[in-house]
Amino acid sequence: MKLPKRHSKPYRLGVALSGGGARGFAHVGAMRALDELGLKPDIIAGVSAGSVAAVYYAAGILNSSTYEDPLLQLFNATKFTDLAQLHIPKESFLKLDRFKEHVGKIVPFKNLEDLPIKTVVCATDLDLGTKKAFESGPIAERIVASCSIPIVFEPVRIDGHRYVDGGVLANLPAWAIRHQCETLIGINCSPAFQPAPAKNIIEIAQRSYRLMSKNNVVSDLELCDHVVNLTEIAEHQAFDLKSLSLLIEHGYLETIRALRTLDL
Repeated sequence: MKLPKRHSKPYRLGVALSGGGARGFAHVGAMRALDELGLKPDIIAGVSAGSVAAVYYAAGILNSSTYEDPLLQLFNATKFTDLAQLHIPKESFLKLDRFKEHVGKIVPFKNLEDLPIKTVVCATDLDLGTKKAFESGPIAERIVASCSIPIVFEPVRIDGHRYVDGGVLANLPAWAIRHQCETLIGINCSPAFQPAPAKNIIEIAQRSYRLMSKNNVVSDLELCDHVVNLTEIAEHQAFDLKSLSLLIEHGYLETIRALRTLDL
């Protein structure tokens, strides 16, 4: 199947990456698959974990020879508490300052507009109750805003507004780049499934987030020309940093299967 030639829109191929916590590692494998299939995006958008994968891909950190290394070397030797610290609850239980520091150190670009590939990081404006697509400005700050699940993580203040996880309103950011690209591929690492009963505050937060995003992806899935639903990882918990290599492998294999007939 041939992708259409570019006409009036500025980019030929766009990719939208969903949120999903640790499941977002599957995006690493998915992007590897796209590269191998010759489907290199001209523009890429991400929400939450998808924003991390989007920026890392655009920055060249995920390349054909070392796709797994930068992330696995960090997270295989990392506990959840190494990236988030507990603080006295006012707006949240945890802060992501350490994660912000990590992003600032590993990404060799300061602002989104500096990245070699057009990259859009999506968050939710908590004060206005609206979706926000960041196309410029400090990368680390915007990624943390996109990843800040309400109540669990502290909102990020940008230009006087508080921002939280983009998945609150739209867990697949097709809306942010549909108008800019001729063909759009959506990769959803949080497909619908029936989660186990929640037993503690973190599991309650995870379950609430999954239920919330279950329906808000429907309209964005319809905006995509091609969709990859990573169903094999649906039951993996958002804060579970185990089996990361397996998540990457599933992302790779499912994307290959879904898009192997797509041809530039």
